[in-house]
Amino acid sequence: MTVPTERAVVGCGVYVDGVREPGHVTHQAALERVRETGRGFVWIGLHDPDRHQMEALASVFGLHELITEDAAAGRQRPKLEVYENSLVLAMSTVEYLEHQKVTDTTDIVSTGEIMVILGRDFVITVRHGDVAGLSGLRTELEGTPERLARGPAAVMHAVVDLVVDGYLRVAEKMSREVDDLEIAVFAPRTRVGIEQIYVLKRELLELKHDIAPLAFPLRRLSVEHLDLIPSVVRHYFRDVHDHHTRVAAGISTLDEQITSLVHAAMAMIGVQQNTDMRRISAWVAIAVVPTMIAGIYGMNFTNMPELRSEYGYYVVLGVMAAACTGLFLLFRKNRWL
Repeated sequence: MTVPTERAVVGCGVYVDGVREPGHVTHQAALERVRETGRGFVWIGLHDPDRHQMEALASVFGLHELITEDAAAGRQRPKLEVYENSLVLAMSTVEYLEHQKVTDTTDIVSTGEIMVILGRDFVITVRHGDVAGLSGLRTELEGTPERLARGPAAVMHAVVDLVVDGYLRVAEKMSREVDDLEIAVFAPRTRVGIEQIYVLKRELLELKHDIAPLAFPLRRLSVEHLDLIPSVVRHYFRDVHDHHTRVAAGISTLDEQITSLVHAAMAMIGVQQNTDMRRISAWVAIAVVPTMIAGIYGMNFTNMPELRSEYGYYVVLGVMAAACTGLFLLFRKNRWL
């Protein structure tokens, strides 16, 4: 059963001079209105559309079939693709998940995806996953008509800016996670499971793979003279690119920091193992003395000295106790015990 395209549409509006026209319209009627009047643009928001819904939308807006496939499939690596009459920007979104304690099953960062399809008189935002809803952004932009008056490219910039701001928030919280773990690792008499460090390492690597690839698309948007990006909006993309560069560098620094923690934790584990082995060896050495003496006098030979001595038993016990005490004090002095 084919689901109507309207089921995937979470928002549709016509904007003229930055102001949204009143009333509810379908995506097809909205585009017809804009093209008949030659003014304004259409902004359509989609959530998890399937292939049939995207094909129906593509037939109305004249989208390339590859755009349809990518938008329906999701899971696209961050990229910018230039078509004859449209631009497509795919981005990963991230969100920090609050948690009480880091374990090997803890998810610290949740990811999603947003794709922005930009045309001369329309912009389509396609969201996959529950991360980074855009309803608040639409309301914010509608409150500042001067931004929307710059055209559909202003919407693309606002979406990218929202996504990169999300990167910054997650990076700051991950930085606190790493700092807290670093304090715990080097705190005296505190044992931190190596699994906790590996979990943070895993989450940072995933975050790095989601964030880093967006650098090249943002550079193109801020530097290249693309027909669908007015020069006034291109300047704003440069600011976003700077923010992205900063957060990408911060994530790389955190990754190096957590790698150092892995090495430090492994070294501390090695030191602890050496200490434990030294302590075990000391106790074994203490236990060897009475074991050896008892073994000698348990060999059952007929002619052995002191077997018939009246005080031989007590003397041997005394020798055992004195030897064990001496070894204990020696090992304690050398800090083996």
